Amino acid sequence: MKFFVHKLGCPKNDVDADYISARLIAEGHQPVADPTQADSVIVNTCGFIQSAKEESIEEILRLGQLKKEGNLKTLYATGCLTQRYGDEMLKEMPELDGTFGHGALDSIAQAVTDSSHNSKAVRMETRKLGYLSFKNRFIADAYPYAYLKISDGCDRPCTYCAIPGMRGRFRSRPLDSIVNEARYLAENGKKELILVSQEATLWGYDLPGRPDIIRLLEELDKIVEVCWIRLMYLYPGQVSDDLIRYLAADNKTLNYFDLPLQHVNTDILRAMKRLVDRDQTDRLMARIRELSPDAVLRTTFIVGFPGETGEQFEELVDFVQEQRFDRLGVFAYSPEEGTPAERMPDQVPDGVKAERADRIMTLQREIAFEKNNSLIGNVEEVIIDSVKSGEPALGRTRGDCPEIDQEVAVTGDSVRVGDICKVRIEGVEGYDLVGTRVSE
Repeated sequence: MKFFVHKLGCPKNDVDADYISARLIAEGHQPVADPTQADSVIVNTCGFIQSAKEESIEEILRLGQLKKEGNLKTLYATGCLTQRYGDEMLKEMPELDGTFGHGALDSIAQAVTDSSHNSKAVRMETRKLGYLSFKNRFIADAYPYAYLKISDGCDRPCTYCAIPGMRGRFRSRPLDSIVNEARYLAENGKKELILVSQEATLWGYDLPGRPDIIRLLEELDKIVEVCWIRLMYLYPGQVSDDLIRYLAADNKTLNYFDLPLQHVNTDILRAMKRLVDRDQTDRLMARIRELSPDAVLRTTFIVGFPGETGEQFEELVDFVQEQRFDRLGVFAYSPEEGTPAERMPDQVPDGVKAERADRIMTLQREIAFEKNNSLIGNVEEVIIDSVKSGEPALGRTRGDCPEIDQEVAVTGDSVRVGDICKVRIEGVEGYDLVGTRVSE
């Protein structure tokens, strides 16, 4: 049976999709790169915010047309959206032959093998999910980086977020399982490991002996083939001086701080139940800049949270201007069903949310362009992600994560995927850079 797994959502979802593919291959099925050539398609859905839900539904409907027009025999859905709404989706979407929650790998494999139609969603209790234990991992691309999941679920009480209802309580993945998969990825050409989770800073607290994230980073550092390690999703209230010092030290973990601050006004942070206030945020930023002057700082903010006043928004604008983040993303608040924030009074009109998001991004664009122009003439270390004949190669600096940060267009002789090379920055194209490889 030929199958295609359609990935949607975040890198954590992408890792889950790789496990699904590996399980189907173990069953004797063949992966294909084009859904029109597949007998069975599995859509790995996202349910984080309304726009992600809509995209998942649209993709299911689009792929459902292949059952009428192409070779497709069965269409299944899995992931966050089906974990929460699987039965409703089966009832309302005749295109679907089955829906599966997180970790239902055996059930998915059985359905594909039998070309079966399920009348009820298949789910597992999140506390019983064992699929994080490494058995196999499908590698579908030639990129020199790979996402590596170190935990799942979340214990934080953020009032705007539905993830705990879909992913369950926080569960650290065992150290040996992570290291074994990291070795497997390295043996298959991956030079950069990007550690993903709902919260990296909490890793290990629920494991025997309570190892911390630094212990994990030290173990991964020992893998010879791995050159870069990037740590994502650092909860602001959990970043210790020891962790800051480790990221700033001479090791393989990059000096890259991915801090989802979400807001800076204390009253809004309390309404969000972020367990951090403005003073703590200011102290954290100052501490990072003191202990790690060369740190690359990435953050995300939510604008238009219920009750956000114009004055509170202006405080956020001033903070962005003052801090001059290297990388920044903005979400307009999306009311998620069943979350406390959905029921809060003083919901901000959509038009106001959009205007606020646009204003923050306009300000950040000016900051980002200025920072990029300051790099012209510098020689930066760049990892090459892709090479096409007749075109510049595409790569990233140490301060850039794939898919969410900027790229570097690199010219020069003998540039290959996976090279980590010196590049002289010669120009700027919007958010991206242009440069030439120089000799070592």
